[in-house]
Amino acid sequence: MSAVVSRREFLGSAAAAGSLVVAFHIPDAAAQGAAKTAPEINAWVVVQPDETVVIRIARSEMGQGTLTGLAQLVAEELECDWARVTTEYPTPGQNLARNRAWGNFSTGGSRGIRESQEYVRKGGAAARMMLVQAAADGWKVPAAECTVAKGVITHAASRRSVSYGKVAAAAAKLTPPSDVPLKDPKDWKLAGQRLARLDTVDKTNGRQIYGTDLQLPGMLNAAIRACPVFGGKLRGVDTAAVEKMPGVKKVVRVGDNAVAVVADTWWRAKKAVDALQPDWDYGANATVQQADIDATLKAGLDAPQAAVGNSNGDVKTALAGAAKRIEAVYAYPHQNHATMETMNATAKWTPERCEVWTPTQNGEAALAAAAEAAGMKPAQCEVYKIHLGGGFGRRGAIHDWVRQAVLIAKELPGTPVKLIWSREEDMTQGRYHPITQCKLQAGLDAAGNITALHMRISGQSILAGVFPQNVRDGRDPVQFQGLNNGGGEAMIGYSFPHLLVDHAMRNPHVPPGFWRGVNLNQNTIYLECFLDEVAHATGQDPLALRRKLMAGHPKHLAVLNAAAERAGWGTPAPDVGGQKVYRGLAQTHGFGSYVAACAEVSVSADGALKIHRIVAATDPGHAVNPQQIEAQVEGSFVYGLAAALYGECTVKDGRIVQANFDTYPSLRIAEMPKVETIVMPSGGFWGGVGEPTIAVAAPAVLNAIFAATGVRVRTLPLKNQSLKRA
Repeated sequence: MSAVVSRREFLGSAAAAGSLVVAFHIPDAAAQGAAKTAPEINAWVVVQPDETVVIRIARSEMGQGTLTGLAQLVAEELECDWARVTTEYPTPGQNLARNRAWGNFSTGGSRGIRESQEYVRKGGAAARMMLVQAAADGWKVPAAECTVAKGVITHAASRRSVSYGKVAAAAAKLTPPSDVPLKDPKDWKLAGQRLARLDTVDKTNGRQIYGTDLQLPGMLNAAIRACPVFGGKLRGVDTAAVEKMPGVKKVVRVGDNAVAVVADTWWRAKKAVDALQPDWDYGANATVQQADIDATLKAGLDAPQAAVGNSNGDVKTALAGAAKRIEAVYAYPHQNHATMETMNATAKWTPERCEVWTPTQNGEAALAAAAEAAGMKPAQCEVYKIHLGGGFGRRGAIHDWVRQAVLIAKELPGTPVKLIWSREEDMTQGRYHPITQCKLQAGLDAAGNITALHMRISGQSILAGVFPQNVRDGRDPVQFQGLNNGGGEAMIGYSFPHLLVDHAMRNPHVPPGFWRGVNLNQNTIYLECFLDEVAHATGQDPLALRRKLMAGHPKHLAVLNAAAERAGWGTPAPDVGGQKVYRGLAQTHGFGSYVAACAEVSVSADGALKIHRIVAATDPGHAVNPQQIEAQVEGSFVYGLAAALYGECTVKDGRIVQANFDTYPSLRIAEMPKVETIVMPSGGFWGGVGEPTIAVAAPAVLNAIFAATGVRVRTLPLKNQSLKRA
């Protein structure tokens, strides 16, 4: 391996990197001391002499509850005392040194539990088997005669018992079992229960350390400004005046498009970087306006070439011969992740080693970015993962802030430097939810049945901007989330005699990223709102129309029926404050789970919207912690409704206009509706819960708005639309 490797090369070779030797780091001092004395049963489980059970979690905790859910699954198979469970993160460097013993560190796409559940459960089960075997060996009895409960092993015939902590050292010396059976979920005791989250207390009492809180001896602070036009460069900057400002240690050019100031405090660094007057080369993108992007996408709606995502039958012929045709065009804007904690990382660089402390959704990707920026082999680098103050996809695939932090630290060897992006930098240097438009055409027979549906999506490809090697023949498979024919990940919930879903790729210069819910968000709006249009245009009940189309999709139908029935579909909603209340429906399948929602809204005569209630049903296959699922559904509606009401990033002179929360607001507490969650796991598969429900928030509300007003909103956000009755 060369001294300098790209992120792609590093991640691609990760599975073969078992020979790397990197020191194992546990940030918490108490845990670090315990790790030196407590034996490791296996990669997932450490049992301390005081019976504390340390469960290692590879996936990132960013508020979604993955840390607790994974710990529940390990503890379930381990049969330990849940009251004695604590957790810690292994590092990506140690993961590679141990031939990726902890598997994938990536935490996105609602995959934290569903893609690691089997091997973490086996880790817990194997540890239990080794602990029991150690006790049985000491008693010279068959392990099959021993039972275990809450970390105590018992041999009933001889009336002997011993705790895990007493046999942990002996168990750690045993060869791990090769055959590790797992419990049937129907026999779960801990998993499936509404257990309190393990990280809540530290978050409420202030003990939890986030990246912006981190303090290291001798640490300096950095603030940064990058060229506001994507693709622009830094020609030069006069640093003389700034270098004399209080606390300033150094002004650093970062790559070819940014400049940073390092100072004793972050505020002094921020004031100094604001005082700089960089000479930017804005480049050709400086002439791009929002109207240009919109026009490009509009042209793609009728372009002759498009990549096919899903098709059956002959849509063109069926539409031409239809008794009636209905057509509509929808549009969805760029949106920012807007995490509460802005991008940040602390880096320490010496000629021999580079260390980074950062909130990240993918420790291995962060390590790759650090190694590349440091100009070192991965074995010379390490990343210490910190809880995230929000991720939503921004801290996953792209680690631009880590690269910047390392480049800055290289200019001050041996000194830890903490880089924190300002809110303005975070808003204008993001990786944005892709912008798209969609033309939908439905062909109907004389009875009003849909005989053909064509969905033409025109717009941005995330993969083209993030992982272009995954685009094949102009086709981005992620583009068709929620519209796929089979595959188990994001399947369409309807059957049409003739169907065509295709995508005309049109990529503006604004960099895209994986935004919580990804393409499922706009695709669900397009399909669910258009079906509502068809229902009203043909005089059909929106639920009845969907039920006809869902005969071959029982799991989709089950969640839709559950939400509709709980909400009282078919009976008038009670008035609220003298205002009539109306309902709207939406359903989808994404990230392996089936979800549906029924929204209740009122709209005043002057167009003021109030969302009163949303009933949501979700079938994730297995429910590890129903309380966390409910919290994630509620949080999904906060995020999804904020996006529908306010979320819009626009371009002027090549740059993002919205630079702070005054122009990019979030949902306020008073605007949040009551949420009723129906968790209905049907078993047999593992779905995600952090993202799919976001997708049904907007279409359910938009359909309810139409029921209330007759106004059909096809372009988001709602803040730009009038809801006065048609």
